[in-house]
Amino acid sequence: MSKQFVIVLAIIVLLFLGIFSISNHKNTKVSSSPSSHIEGLDKSGVSLIEYGDYQCPYCGEYYSTVKQVQAQYNNEISFQFVNFPLTSIHQNAFAGARAAEAANLQGKFWQMHVLLYEENQVYYDSNQSASTWINSSNPLTQFDQYARQLGLNVSKFNTDYASNQVDNVINADENKGNALGVDATPTFYLDGKQIQVDNSVSSFTKFITAAIAQKAQAAK
Repeated sequence: MSKQFVIVLAIIVLLFLGIFSISNHKNTKVSSSPSSHIEGLDKSGVSLIEYGDYQCPYCGEYYSTVKQVQAQYNNEISFQFVNFPLTSIHQNAFAGARAAEAANLQGKFWQMHVLLYEENQVYYDSNQSASTWINSSNPLTQFDQYARQLGLNVSKFNTDYASNQVDNVINADENKGNALGVDATPTFYLDGKQIQVDNSVSSFTKFITAAIAQKAQAAK
């Protein structure tokens, strides 16, 4: 074996290892903290947390109820939304979460949250016949329309939408839910305890009123 051949072979091996290293680096998940999307004045110290999926039909059904509950108890409790896209059954669920988190980087998470769930309702109310981001092969097209509607910088929105930063936040949310045993959406936690609540304001009211009373009693 000639020395020249050995040198060429060594160069090829080094190039291969370099490409392999770069490829692995691109696929490495960077650790990140979960999201922190919270509304409400929280005077009672009671928190309501929803683990949700923007493509989930049940989350869409609960959306209007949860919105009413938030308005009713805005002064007393805090409400938090945590991403939990069920990607095994909802092909664009992760994309929806990306849109919300990209909007968050421009201070418009809740506004995008509303648009995503309103379109969720349109899709399922039409018996899945409406053309929306949910059944689109390129949901970003509609997300860009939302971004313009919300007055976002669309170029930045697109960059953030495709970023590791956004993906890592969603993955951190999922890890948080998995650690709690969340396996369906929507899943609700009231003051750290999972509740099985019907899709009605009265059902939420029953749980929240009891939690507020318990918190007040414990503070005496």
